[in-house]
Amino acid sequence: MITVKEISSKRDKKKFFKFLIDLYKDNEYACPNLYMDEFAEFDPAVNDAFRFADCKMFLAYKDGKIAGRIAGIWHRGANEKSGLKQLRFTRFDVIDDFEVTKALFAELFKWAEQLGMDEIIGPISFSDLNEEGMLIAGFDKPSTYIEIYNYPYYVEHMEKLGAYKVVDWNCFRITVPDKIDERLQRLSDAIAKRNGYTILDVAYLYKHDRKKLNGYIMQCLDILDEAYAPLYGTTPLNDKQKKREMASIYMVLIPEFSTLVLKDGKVIAYGFMMPSMFNVLRKARGSIFPRGLIPYIKAMKHIEVADLMSIGVTKEHNNRGAAALIITNCLKGLIEHGVKFTETGPMLETNRRIQNLWSNFEYDASKRRRCWGLQVKPKPYV
Repeated sequence: MITVKEISSKRDKKKFFKFLIDLYKDNEYACPNLYMDEFAEFDPAVNDAFRFADCKMFLAYKDGKIAGRIAGIWHRGANEKSGLKQLRFTRFDVIDDFEVTKALFAELFKWAEQLGMDEIIGPISFSDLNEEGMLIAGFDKPSTYIEIYNYPYYVEHMEKLGAYKVVDWNCFRITVPDKIDERLQRLSDAIAKRNGYTILDVAYLYKHDRKKLNGYIMQCLDILDEAYAPLYGTTPLNDKQKKREMASIYMVLIPEFSTLVLKDGKVIAYGFMMPSMFNVLRKARGSIFPRGLIPYIKAMKHIEVADLMSIGVTKEHNNRGAAALIITNCLKGLIEHGVKFTETGPMLETNRRIQNLWSNFEYDASKRRRCWGLQVKPKPYV
């Protein structure tokens, strides 16, 4: 017997978050989120996205045991931006039982009909800073901090539901060269001279003037809003959301992995990379303290793989070569720290500009993720 329960209590939310950890405890490619991050994400007092979004969370039980979970997000801000009537789904995880999947999505269909929505899309969360897309290729590759792993049978379940592709994201694994290509360095120097660009000394400010660095990072997040606005699923961030994101950046900040390009004292382009947290999250099993503390310290000091967090350039300075400065400077930091590989996060398949940044490097298109769509009426699987 399958039953579905809408949840809201802290106790039930803990079960909701723990289900993912238990489901993938023996999987060598999955790294679960931290409880503190997940509680914050679904707390209206912390996540300011709740000012323009509503959320419902559900747990499915089969024979008295938790068998699946899903959350629905009515993102009014995103719908106003797109002009579409969509309900998002996120945190969908399930045992290999299609009847459980049907029962979970039935609750979202009910809510979507009540709201007058035309379509259910996902997995996609409150903003582009969160996990997005279901893994459809690369099941034998480790996931990153900004991705969620899923078993291959999830794809079969979505297809049985009658889901269709909305957009796909690609993820690349790039081999870090032993040294900077002299041609790339000359090109970067010429671009900087021609446009009057300078590189911010992040390491100095990180050590001596954190308040000033805060201001520059907030400028980066303003650029993120501007640069990513045309992309699928993105929504503007307010100051509270940006400050929360800045706090996340500081938790994994290696100054040499960060490049801020300035013009007349203002940030016009940026790139952030971070040490891979894969082993940290696997060993933490939801809590950095105490299990993940030593792995975290090791991950910050002995870095073999780095994850690309974000790259952004203002519209005014697009196509002026600022991205080349970011790549060159970040590569110097990666080489200095002995990093062997860097993993990109999900990049929209249509975003050729960002994908072309890696065309001159040895890389592997290691993973592919999908945003699915489901028509609310008629229900496709009925």
